[in-house]
Amino acid sequence: MHDETKAPVKVDEEKLNSNVYRSFNYVGTKETIAYLFNDWSNAFNINSFSQRYIWDVVRIDFGISAVVGLFTGAWDVINDTFISAIVDNTRTRLGKFRPYLVGFQIPMTLIGLLYWFLPYFFPNTASTYVPKLIFYFAFNVLTETANTFTGVAKSGYMSTITPNPTERVRLITLAELLTGYMGEDIPRYIFGFMYDMVSTGRWKTQMRSIFMGMGVFCAVVSSAFTFWFFLVSKERVPQSLERPDLKAGVRAIVTNYPVLLMTLSDFLAGFGIGTSQDNYWIDVFGGDSMINTAKALVSGISAPVGSISYAFVAPLRRRFSSKFLWVGADFYGDMVTLGFFGLGMINKNYLNLKPMLIGYGFSEFFSKLLFGVNKVINADLWNEAMDYCEWKNGYRMEATTGVAKELVKKLQSIFTNAINNVVMKKVGYVQGLKIGTQSEQTKFWLFALATVVPFATSILGIVPKMLWPINKKKRAQMYYELSERRNRVVSDYVASVQDKDAAES
Repeated sequence: MHDETKAPVKVDEEKLNSNVYRSFNYVGTKETIAYLFNDWSNAFNINSFSQRYIWDVVRIDFGISAVVGLFTGAWDVINDTFISAIVDNTRTRLGKFRPYLVGFQIPMTLIGLLYWFLPYFFPNTASTYVPKLIFYFAFNVLTETANTFTGVAKSGYMSTITPNPTERVRLITLAELLTGYMGEDIPRYIFGFMYDMVSTGRWKTQMRSIFMGMGVFCAVVSSAFTFWFFLVSKERVPQSLERPDLKAGVRAIVTNYPVLLMTLSDFLAGFGIGTSQDNYWIDVFGGDSMINTAKALVSGISAPVGSISYAFVAPLRRRFSSKFLWVGADFYGDMVTLGFFGLGMINKNYLNLKPMLIGYGFSEFFSKLLFGVNKVINADLWNEAMDYCEWKNGYRMEATTGVAKELVKKLQSIFTNAINNVVMKKVGYVQGLKIGTQSEQTKFWLFALATVVPFATSILGIVPKMLWPINKKKRAQMYYELSERRNRVVSDYVASVQDKDAAES
């Protein structure tokens, strides 16, 4: 176990540079392809329309939705605690995480499909219809419990498929770069067109039909590729032979300073109140096709820029610390958002399609400049924090540590989701109203809630990022010592198996 209160073990630069992790890759071609498709499948959905679905198709009252969110959120907090302990103490031939990922995938997909049939189970019912609300509540509790197992397991699993931090960054970069070209946004574009055609009366079909059809299709396709990845991939970071107890788990959380900083950052940023830009475009301009038009106009410029931005990752990581890139990307994104808001406020441009389309195009272009850096850094810092836990404590607590980090966000989201529902009522949003016909005051607040309000209410989240403790020298030292320690763990395991076999014979 590493103890930072003691003088660090001095290792010369030659040994650090000869670390086996720098030159040895563990993940083969088939597993890499499966990794790419898994990453692609995570975005292959129409989740950006989930609010429209609940508001205007299923029709759950804002106030009741807030209450349901409070109860399911409280249950989520409770089950996270014991489920993470179960996962962290799992030791099987399949590994620590794969039993839950493989075993839960198909059943949860089938149960999840019921979500898209809610309007068929309760057609043309009021937003306060009690049987519908009971079903909605029970469904949320059930899926939340099962999704906790898979969510906790998957979060830890992604940090164990390779012990090589360089290979890990390569996989993240490759996935983020290529999956955009694999059409992960296609469902959103297609459904945006369908939604606009139905809402404007040009297609004579019911809104619930297109939600059900596209929702089921995306869920099945996404689940299939995710399941394939779980089947062909492996866990390669060895776990300690002894199962850590609850006290060890708590200690891992408290002493893992990087996770504490990430948790604090999430907590401060979690006070952000707002709504998605999709809601602004739909309710102000009358249809999601406006977003599709904007994306089509700028795709020839912004898409290549987003791809090129991944080439900046390696040289920027060599030149700057992770802390600088983490903070810088956050600050840069906030400035782009404020620029878009400022344009909208000039002569009430937020009500005029042409200037907002142009502004959207420019905001997409500038956002893409650091798109790759932001994606890779945010994903790899969490994996780095998990390795830091192993380096400092001698064991890994991916599930418990991950849940502790998410626990703060979930407790906060219970509050913020309720506030968001109340805010929508306060700004005069009328559920079920024909799109594009909300009052002008409501349209302004939708624009503000999609841009400046989230920025203003979450800005303090950047402060803990400035305190990230792992510099280049400490990172090199950490991975050298981890490589040595992991080799000993494997040797001890092989020796214990041999001793057991000898005793039995």
